[in-house]
Amino acid sequence: MPDKNTTRLVASDSDGGKRAGPSLPKLNVCGDIGLKIMRDGTWFYEGSPIGRKPLVKLFSTVLRREEDGFYLVTPVEKVPIEVEGEPFIAVAMTRKGEGSDQRLTFTTNVDDEVTAGPAHAIGFHAEPEGGQAPFVDVRDGLRAQLSRAVYYELADMTVETEAGLGVWSDGAFFPFPMDE
Repeated sequence: MPDKNTTRLVASDSDGGKRAGPSLPKLNVCGDIGLKIMRDGTWFYEGSPIGRKPLVKLFSTVLRREEDGFYLVTPVEKVPIEVEGEPFIAVAMTRKGEGSDQRLTFTTNVDDEVTAGPAHAIGFHAEPEGGQAPFVDVRDGLRAQLSRAVYYELADMTVETEAGLGVWSDGAFFPFPMDE
């Protein structure tokens, strides 16, 4: 049972997945140049996968979410990019500690590392075909969907509290959605 000094956070898709990052200055918006991130985390340019991971990692550092979509943003312009699902995939997770003292750190397909907690919530959003997809907040409204293997590993760590079934990380409790 959590004590009064713990934080309970819930991340959901109640905002429709449209949480914007920091407000950006008015930049020259370039037209669509054929960039797309598929649901599996593969980046495409004009229908072909981008095979150079260093290039994908570079693009990922300038990726931003705004209210009307995703953009690659430079100091003078921004380019729209189509994103299916979430822009990143959590491909690995490490655990330090146990119970309410544990810390869960996720590594994304572009090598970002985030520790779930008050600044990086674990949550779920509804999938179009039904069910709930797990994610972790990465930065500025950008999220990483958990790979199937990472989700199963996370599900094995669930505990029952008065707030429901969920996991602890960095002093915060993240409940899993309950089927109705």
